[in-house]
Amino acid sequence: MRVWHLVLWLGLALGLAACGKHQSADERSPSGAPPITAAPAAAPTQQPAVIQQKPAEPVSDLPSKITRMNEDGSETVEDVPSDSGAHNPLLAAVASTVAAATSSASAAATSGAAPWQEGVNYTRIVPAQPTSVPPGQVEVLEFFWYACPHCYALDPLIESWRRTKPAYIAFSRVHVMWNEGHRALARLFYTLESMGKLDQLHGEIFKEVHVNGDPLAAADPAESERMQTAFVKKFGISEAAFKQAYHSFDVDNAMRKADELVQRYRVDGVPRFIVNGKFVADVASAGSPERLISLVGDLAAQEHKR
Repeated sequence: MRVWHLVLWLGLALGLAACGKHQSADERSPSGAPPITAAPAAAPTQQPAVIQQKPAEPVSDLPSKITRMNEDGSETVEDVPSDSGAHNPLLAAVASTVAAATSSASAAATSGAAPWQEGVNYTRIVPAQPTSVPPGQVEVLEFFWYACPHCYALDPLIESWRRTKPAYIAFSRVHVMWNEGHRALARLFYTLESMGKLDQLHGEIFKEVHVNGDPLAAADPAESERMQTAFVKKFGISEAAFKQAYHSFDVDNAMRKADELVQRYRVDGVPRFIVNGKFVADVASAGSPERLISLVGDLAAQEHKR
């Protein structure tokens, strides 16, 4: 059983990764995107949340050998394969085990057992943070980054959920701004939001970055603006109108508020969800993208009943 536990832990660590603040630029950016090195600078205006969460151990810290007990009581020491490719038998076994575990969790939910555990599937935020929604509404925030491949993979599920979610859920996306490369894409996001064009182009931005290989951001802010202007013009948006919104007070203010939220919740990886200023969850904690969406909905429903 000890060997199985190690195998399962390794599989989850490899399979449920997210885009982190300190990940290397090669892993996080498409070709041509600026490296991610700078930390947020502005100080938060609210008391920062303390998210009582055990940090994940890096894969490099896992043991390189495992000890297997033989029937005669002797021990056999075997190397742990380091290959992460599809033909790795260890990872194949892990995938099978994870699938079985997910199936078991679904069965437990069907039978009436509580499918979510605090401290395992989600973490409570202490102290709870103020929200920006009217009474009777439950705030759900998704922290994301357009160049994050995990955010791109999750977005179709979020879009489907967003169209069918209960009316009491007030859902907003928050683009992280860890450095100038992030800020350039955040400015594009908030500019289109201010122009009422975000629903039209949100998915197109993901496609441009991850499918077409256009990072839409550069080390030079002026070059980022040029790239983004050329992109939006393809969708019939006036260059003059885009530039006016791009440098407007409304966009600057929206970016400032977003930066405050990133710091208040100490967001160091995306995609990440915050439910009503009280709970934080991501794909790794929930167990899969589909379970994450279900978890967010269940936490929001729980808050709505209070």
